[in-house]
Amino acid sequence: MIKETIKEVVAEFALGKEFAVEHPADEKMGDFSTNAALVLAKNLGRNPRELALDLVVKLQGNEALKEYVEKIEPAGPGFINFYLKDKYLLEEMQEVLGEKNDYGRNKELFEKKVMVEYTDPNPFKQFHIGHLMSNAIGESLSRLMEFQGAEIKRANYQGDVGLHVAKSIYGLRELFAERNTDMQGIGKISLGERIKFLGEAYARGAREYEEMERVKLEIDELNKTIYDKDDSEVNEVYELGRKWSLEYFELIYKKLGTKFDEYFFESEVGSIGLGLVKEYLARGVFEESQGAVIFNGEKYGLHTRVFINKMGLPTYEAKDLALIRVKYERFPYDRSVIVTANEINEYFNVLLKAASFISPDLAERTMHVGHGMLRLKNGKMSSRTGDVVTGESLLLEVGDEIRKKMKETGRDKEVENIESVITKVAVGAIKYSMLKQSPGKDISFDFETSLSFEGDSGPYLQYAYARSMSVLEKAGSKDIFAFGEVTPAPEERNLLRWIYRFPETVEIAGNNLSPNLICSYLIELSSRFNLFYANCKIVGTDSENFRLALTRVTAQILANGLWLLGIETVDKM
Repeated sequence: MIKETIKEVVAEFALGKEFAVEHPADEKMGDFSTNAALVLAKNLGRNPRELALDLVVKLQGNEALKEYVEKIEPAGPGFINFYLKDKYLLEEMQEVLGEKNDYGRNKELFEKKVMVEYTDPNPFKQFHIGHLMSNAIGESLSRLMEFQGAEIKRANYQGDVGLHVAKSIYGLRELFAERNTDMQGIGKISLGERIKFLGEAYARGAREYEEMERVKLEIDELNKTIYDKDDSEVNEVYELGRKWSLEYFELIYKKLGTKFDEYFFESEVGSIGLGLVKEYLARGVFEESQGAVIFNGEKYGLHTRVFINKMGLPTYEAKDLALIRVKYERFPYDRSVIVTANEINEYFNVLLKAASFISPDLAERTMHVGHGMLRLKNGKMSSRTGDVVTGESLLLEVGDEIRKKMKETGRDKEVENIESVITKVAVGAIKYSMLKQSPGKDISFDFETSLSFEGDSGPYLQYAYARSMSVLEKAGSKDIFAFGEVTPAPEERNLLRWIYRFPETVEIAGNNLSPNLICSYLIELSSRFNLFYANCKIVGTDSENFRLALTRVTAQILANGLWLLGIETVDKM
């Protein structure tokens, strides 16, 4: 990378001091800029502007820079700006044409094994918009690290036992009695209707658990019965409900473009967690308190959490403690990344502190990425009250709006497999809205902005790709690799000066687990391509081959970038 070359050359004069090489905010100030003279001047007691002038003379004599840098000049109080030659920009463009799907890949995580756990919907509960958010972020992080050379295992951890299951089964019993049916009866309706029924049952159980002491005691006892598996009637309801939920989740994963490698369930780690906590209770890591077993987080500036409850059952904490080990047994990871809502950031701080006394090496390798909440006009939704926005309902509503937009513009008549395209654009709109901000921030989903074919949206990026493919299709089979000597027009150079930044954007986004950087890059790339498209005739000109090549390169980077976001491309829309 030219940036690294500049760093190496400047370092010869910077005498080991820390300095920056960055892109100026205003491209009129060059392609790269360094503050090396400012840093050195402070240490040497010299005027930074004068020192910058001296450094420029030395830098201009460097043979490595001469090959790719057109101009080096001082700026402002002591910055040094570098302007790249067209030669470098065109060579990088050729590299995209040669590498295609691999352009932007690096080996930052080569031979590293990474497990990414995300989505994590619970059987017996609905797949809500929070699960959509976790899925979008987790899938994108997986692809970013994959692009950096890591071996990735996508993992899904689901709560198939616990109080929420007991609440659901209680609610099912109540609904069965009221509607004169049973599991076999609702098994005859569609899968979607069955899931809706399960959601209604959970809401019923959750509500009455909070409001009625008699029901609370009944559900607590039912929770233990589910763990013990000693009631055949309860077992039948449990097994069927779990099966339907998991089947339904798979349909959503397929639509979202996620295929998990590993599935973990609370039912398989509960007993392991129980054993670990009891073992390390004897070693002093945990304490007994009012009939329960706790980890006293106050000792470490954290809060205290229960790991075994008064009924002798393992809590989420104990199960997560076991999960750390079970994951490693299946896939000896170098890094384990867990993507959940940031409202449980403090929970993970306590969990990982407890894990540091039990599995210190694995605790060190485990990191939690907390994401914000997705909010609609009605604010935060809750499956406890039944007022929940499901992932499927949001996908369907967005799909309906996309269908209307395409019908209004007449695009629906031009596109084959229209329903497939609508689904891809709907998923792209939702994912992009979730990824365009850093993972920790709350997201306000706005239909008008998120579904726009212009501006900061997923459909805008997909449309830019479709436009580029339309140009290439119109041109037919042309030798876009052979375009001879070229002096780029302003709009062409404007696009070229953005193309070469893709690999470094991928590297920074991957190192910082920040898909939003890919979003910002692709929006700017699409904007520059659309400006080029509007002002430079492509087919039927003397510059046809070069402009087709530039179009192909843009399409390839858009495809690579959208893949990193987990968004599918469409050739027509």
